[in-house]
Amino acid sequence: MSAGRGSGAPDTTAAPARPLADRVVAWQRRHGRHALPWQQTRDPYRVWLSEIMLQQTQVSTVLGYYQRFLERFPDVAALAAAPADDVLALWAGLGYYSRARNLHRCAQAVVAEHGGEFPRSAQLLATLPGIGRSTAAAIAAFCFDERVAILDGNVKRVLTRTLGFGDDLAQARHEKVLWARAEALLPEPASMVAYTQGLMDLGATLCSQRAPRCNACPLTDDCVARREGRPEDYPVKTRKLKRSQRAITLLWLTQGEQVWLVRRPATGIWAGLWSLPEFGSTDELQQASSDWPGGSEVLPGFTHVLTHLDLRLQPVQHRLPADARADAMLQQRWPEGRWVERRELPAFGLPAPVTKLLGRSDQLFAAQELVDQAESL
Repeated sequence: MSAGRGSGAPDTTAAPARPLADRVVAWQRRHGRHALPWQQTRDPYRVWLSEIMLQQTQVSTVLGYYQRFLERFPDVAALAAAPADDVLALWAGLGYYSRARNLHRCAQAVVAEHGGEFPRSAQLLATLPGIGRSTAAAIAAFCFDERVAILDGNVKRVLTRTLGFGDDLAQARHEKVLWARAEALLPEPASMVAYTQGLMDLGATLCSQRAPRCNACPLTDDCVARREGRPEDYPVKTRKLKRSQRAITLLWLTQGEQVWLVRRPATGIWAGLWSLPEFGSTDELQQASSDWPGGSEVLPGFTHVLTHLDLRLQPVQHRLPADARADAMLQQRWPEGRWVERRELPAFGLPAPVTKLLGRSDQLFAAQELVDQAESL
């Protein structure tokens, strides 16, 4: 039986003993998550920050980043006033870097256009950079008790399975129907926080993509997907990202205690971050650096997996002698490049695989210092 058979129509084979919202609220208050730091506040700045960080990212990963962000940027005014590089540096390793750029832009818009106060309705929140309909609804529900539906990935999974909603969500008209179904299920404003959190918790803890724990779910008696015995078929979304592969050669250029970094383009992967210069191949790099002083070493390559792309990264380290005068040559090739002291690297927003690579710099710098010392004897 095709998952499309549900056609988004209400299932009438069994009437629920209690409204869905009441069961979700009761379950959340007894079994849901209550100790997460962003649950202890009604401050829209902190709720917004957590919602953006939690997009495509697990709670366990977000916890540390969330705390560090609040220590550095305790309120929206502090975030708005910070240099973009500082924001990207704190975000480094969290992935999906457009979120960090939009986070900064949104903070600036809140300060400039709303006097430093977040709008109190989902409709107005959704006009801010980087805040979509579901994120806006979450902020409005958690902070202002607005009666408005969320529909993030976890909630789509819970609702499509429970309702037997089998229409293809790759089509906007079907997603619009699901939004309407979600809105029809909302409880009264006084229960919005528990209900919204409950749907999130169900999707994160019980109604997982694979091997859902149906026996512990408060909605199991009326769940169409469970009754059909195929919860993994929901939600239906036929348009899938096509994975691709790309090979990149990274130039790890050093001189003494310094590493040469370049600013990445404003679009594409790792947009706006600092990184190592790239070449299409080791041959291309060797041709470009054939007359450079110093020596090169091809290091072990590795693969970095992105959502839609497998990057095969081949690092090549080139060590310039301490007395080499290469700055003019480097600036001509990479106008936005700069030397960065090894101890300053943590302050730069670097892509995760570059951070991983440069994490070995202590050992490599130490080894090179021994070589330099031996050659000077």
